[in-house]
Amino acid sequence: MGPPLRLHELIRVIRSVKTQNEEREVIQRECAEIRSAFRDEDSVYRGRSVAKLLYMHMLGYPAHFGQMECLKLIASARFTDKRIGYLGAMMLLDERQDAHLLITNSMKRDLEHSSAVVQGLALCTLACLGSVEMCRDLAGEVERLLQTSNSHVKKKAVLCAVHIIRKVPDIVEMFIPTSEMLLTEKRHGVFYGAVLLATEICQRHPTAIKGFRKILPLLLQKLRQIMSGYSPEHAVSGVTDPFLQVRILRLLRVLGQNDESVCDAMSDMLAQVSTCTETQTNAGNAVLYETVLTIVETKSASGLRVLAVNILGRFLLSNDKNIRFVALISLQRLVQSDHAAVQRHRGTIVECLRQTDTTVNRKALDLCFALVNETNIRVMMKELQRFLQSCSPELKEQCTSGIFLCAEKFSPSKRWHIDTIMETLVTAGESVRDDAVSHLIQLISGSSELHGYIVQRLYKAVRRDIVQQPLVQVAAWCIGEYGDLLVIGACEEEEVIQVTEDDVLDVLEGVLQSHISLASTRAYTLTAIMKLSTRFSDTINRIRRVVSIYGCCHDVELQQRAVEYNALFKKYDHMRSAILEKMPLPEKSTGAETETYIGEIKEKTESQPKSIPSSSQAVSYVTDLLGLLEESAHSTPVTAEVSSINQNVPNGESLLDLLDEAPNPAALPPLVAYNKNGLQVEFSFTRPPSTSALLVVNSCATNSSSSDITDLQLQAAVPKSVQIQLQAPSGSLLPASGGGSVTQCLRILNPQKVPLRMRLRLSFTQNGNQVQEICEVNDFPAETWQ
Repeated sequence: MGPPLRLHELIRVIRSVKTQNEEREVIQRECAEIRSAFRDEDSVYRGRSVAKLLYMHMLGYPAHFGQMECLKLIASARFTDKRIGYLGAMMLLDERQDAHLLITNSMKRDLEHSSAVVQGLALCTLACLGSVEMCRDLAGEVERLLQTSNSHVKKKAVLCAVHIIRKVPDIVEMFIPTSEMLLTEKRHGVFYGAVLLATEICQRHPTAIKGFRKILPLLLQKLRQIMSGYSPEHAVSGVTDPFLQVRILRLLRVLGQNDESVCDAMSDMLAQVSTCTETQTNAGNAVLYETVLTIVETKSASGLRVLAVNILGRFLLSNDKNIRFVALISLQRLVQSDHAAVQRHRGTIVECLRQTDTTVNRKALDLCFALVNETNIRVMMKELQRFLQSCSPELKEQCTSGIFLCAEKFSPSKRWHIDTIMETLVTAGESVRDDAVSHLIQLISGSSELHGYIVQRLYKAVRRDIVQQPLVQVAAWCIGEYGDLLVIGACEEEEVIQVTEDDVLDVLEGVLQSHISLASTRAYTLTAIMKLSTRFSDTINRIRRVVSIYGCCHDVELQQRAVEYNALFKKYDHMRSAILEKMPLPEKSTGAETETYIGEIKEKTESQPKSIPSSSQAVSYVTDLLGLLEESAHSTPVTAEVSSINQNVPNGESLLDLLDEAPNPAALPPLVAYNKNGLQVEFSFTRPPSTSALLVVNSCATNSSSSDITDLQLQAAVPKSVQIQLQAPSGSLLPASGGGSVTQCLRILNPQKVPLRMRLRLSFTQNGNQVQEICEVNDFPAETWQ
């Protein structure tokens, strides 16, 4: 057989084929010959075979069977073989494969080689695929090469040292003295690598920053030389050495953090870079962006920070959407600290909402919401609602949520707030949060002076179009509550329209019969019609007929409502007006009270051990007691009833939480609820003076036995007419001999003031045995329930 094909001959053959199938045939034939040569240990043409194999690897064909041949070439004494071997190792090996560790000794010898070219090959390979073990073994050789006089080797050694520090941060101190010396280098490539190495050292080893601050004048002088001179060799699009400028600015950013003296020293230089750098090219924009980041992340003067914001404002005017995206992200970081400066560019930011790129729209939308305040709320809402009309579907929900939050926080008046939310519902359609309807209903119910205006406006909107289902649901609720105001024309804010009872029912029946109405919308509408039976006087029979029709509806939810409403007409007509009366106004609470309440909840939650169940879980334990009070006809646990009552409380708060006020201690005698085998549970009582129906029971469990009690749980059930809520206990471990206690708070609401009875279930583990005790407490002091 003759010599194998050369690499350029193989490339010519592959390029001459007509189809992909022919290419695969050529590759398979050549791979077979290469495998055969590897088996025959052909050392003469091994380098040529590996070179061809690497070309096939670049084309996407498997070449893993050449890994060991690369190791043999690296161990060869010839430079041509080493060059192909190291190249193959970088392409075919990585640190996840154990085979790469086999070249450690060869690389160590090559790093000590007399030829600078061979040393460069080993350094490049170590920087490319060096693992933790390899970097730790060869770090000493790399540190020695950093002090060589050959700039070619020194440049590669610096980059290799950066890779070693990233892989093995605990040996960073080895390179600190050398890196400080390298920053005085005059040669461009070495100085660039030295700046990169110093930055990496400061980030990985913050205590070294103080030493590098001594060379700050040298860095500023180098940056000043770059700005004042022009080097065609390193210029990019007319900007002198932008890569080195960026590296120096990043190092200055690290050195200037938390040090005002350093910030003052480099403030003039940062101002010069900001004002003298061209903004027409990407290279200049990159330098300006790094300058902005350096100003922002250090304690720079306020004038510099305003200059940084103005640079980002110019970025927003760029035609390149990537530059606009970067500017929006940076302004988002600055909006909290430099709100006034960012506010000056509000118009430019709003213009970004009109761009066609969705990612730019999303970032601009976030920034617009951050800029909304009491003074610009009206203008910003108009712009955001205009954007809502044309934005992509994936941004509609984000936009509507932001509008709702901003309107709630900065609304100048209730009417404006309600109008804004209704307009948003009309524009957004189905792209609103699930709680938008309930939020608007709660807002409307608290605005008694606007009920006539609101119900008339919603009536006109739903008469015109019922496509927007969330708006139709709000309209149905309002018409059901305030339909009488609509008929009598109680609107003073705008021109009153003449509406009859039949007109209102025509609109609601149209919603019920429409094929586009959701099941929840029909439920709102049927309930509204039923409520109108107490508001209207001339259409009672028509309402009866409508309700009776839906008693046979295929929708189970709608059918159940209709059947129950029919029962109200037939059996409980005397109670209908009381049951269907208007919803009471929600209780008003100040923001400070709300924040205090939320803070208390967070503190309680954070202070609870992870192994202790939450208060909601503690309440759910009562379901385990369903059989405890069955022998009494009037005594069943009330967990389900408490849950149903809590559904009517706004914002998901518990009814008992609403009644929870700061109790004043009352002189009520304590009660020992359980005392057996060393475990004692004692109740102490407190009744808030402003809420006579509420009783706060503080349970304290102690252990006087000689062994610890673990996994302690207390559960309670009360009669049906009483409501109870158990908060989470303070722990589940009771040390022996009275070494500690477990406390738990029980809130009992007894509006009918019936004598208290309680069934307790105690479960715990003692001496490795699980114990469960049930007892009944009937001797509550009369002061606790009268």
